[in-house]
Amino acid sequence: MTKEIKETGWNFDNSYARLPKSFFTSLNPTPVRSPKLIILNDSLAASLGLNAEALQSEDGAAVLAGNRIPEGALPLAQAYAGHQFGHFTMLGDGRALLLGEQMTPLDKRFDIQLKGSGRTPYSRGGDGRAALGPMLREYIISEAMHALGIPSTRSLAVVTTGESVIRETALPGAILTRVAASHLRVGTFQYAAKWGTVEELRILADYTLKRHFPDVEADESRYLSLLQEVIKRQAVLIAKWQLVGFIHGVMNTDNMTISGETIDYGPCAFMDEYDPATVFSSIDIHGRYAYGNQPNIGGWNLAKFAESLLPLLHADQEEAVQLAQDAISEFPELYHHNWLAGMRAKLGIFNEEKQDESLIEDLLSMMQKHRADYTNTFRALTFDRHEDTVLFGTPEFAQWHELWQERLGRQEQSKASSSQLMRNSNPAVIPRNHRVEAALEAAVKQGDYSVMERLLDVLSTPYGHSPEQAEYATLPAPSTRPYRTYCGT
Repeated sequence: MTKEIKETGWNFDNSYARLPKSFFTSLNPTPVRSPKLIILNDSLAASLGLNAEALQSEDGAAVLAGNRIPEGALPLAQAYAGHQFGHFTMLGDGRALLLGEQMTPLDKRFDIQLKGSGRTPYSRGGDGRAALGPMLREYIISEAMHALGIPSTRSLAVVTTGESVIRETALPGAILTRVAASHLRVGTFQYAAKWGTVEELRILADYTLKRHFPDVEADESRYLSLLQEVIKRQAVLIAKWQLVGFIHGVMNTDNMTISGETIDYGPCAFMDEYDPATVFSSIDIHGRYAYGNQPNIGGWNLAKFAESLLPLLHADQEEAVQLAQDAISEFPELYHHNWLAGMRAKLGIFNEEKQDESLIEDLLSMMQKHRADYTNTFRALTFDRHEDTVLFGTPEFAQWHELWQERLGRQEQSKASSSQLMRNSNPAVIPRNHRVEAALEAAVKQGDYSVMERLLDVLSTPYGHSPEQAEYATLPAPSTRPYRTYCGT
């Protein structure tokens, strides 16, 4: 162990490694030929208690590439299952390894995972590697989501490997260091319920409660409480996705975290024109994970989580099913409450009136009819620049605007307060698809990371509404082909 690695600040604990061995496979990353650090998240490193300067050293890059194992780490690949596009299958970390759990100076625990670190027993024929473009994409989108105030896994670093990966063509290889509250998934519980014992399922549930829901009473109803708490967190998360026009693209059960963080930024993107049927994923040919379907899929995934917990909910099967159904039935209303509150804020509304929902739905219907940009429409309303939206000049918008102004006049808060609420709720910028693609193309094809660095800087303060952000709010040139994203595997 070199001095540089010791001084980096790694402070690992390995609570997951203390679970039954059936939940993981211990193994080290596969070393790469020539690791090179290309981007490091300095502020995240500091919050984790890490020395950014040491991470930038040769030894630091070696750790981030998996060539060296820092003191205290116990690398492992996690086992899990999942419903992928509705079909249940055994999965697991096929190209990722959990180095360990970093304990921060504030005594918080975060998973440190290397993504693209080589084959594992769960690789299912894959090479266990990752290409540079998709890893940079995850870095950009995950950090943008964090800045938008949306619970998300985060990206600490990307290193290139000096090796190529073969997809349709040869592409530069890379490894992403992902930081998460944990990598516990709905699919982790499905795996335990299908292939483990009831006692192993109980151990997993107790571990999850201790790690993520320490305030839940350790009584006989704690597993129902676990289900209810996960439902609440997912209701909040998916509402936040909808409010900014984010489309995940692969809402399989293995991509739904128990912590309530967004995970897996493969075929994801942000919606430009408002249309609930919008799909970006190249493999989602039937629109299962379209923007408008995300709340329903969230409920479906949670039902699968509830199914996995049935043996713990009650000794009587019928009673367990009833408890699960009652809990799941709360999700639509919880989601809707969060979404409606967020939409009110986007329109500067502080209090509640029954007519608010129709006011919101009428605006969205107009936006869909006129193919209005989702983000920029709300931005135009925020700053009274109605000419910046295609809705401007239509009789229906004039009528709607009058009703909206009357609605604002019926609340105690001032117009200035409403305006500030809107500024805080409507981002000036999102990771526009064409901007992300331009950054990735410059980085991957030309080795120019300046485009990505500028984009990251702009996205770091999405509610800043600064003059420098204006050009990043512009729409892409018209195209006859729909935008498509790919899973990157």
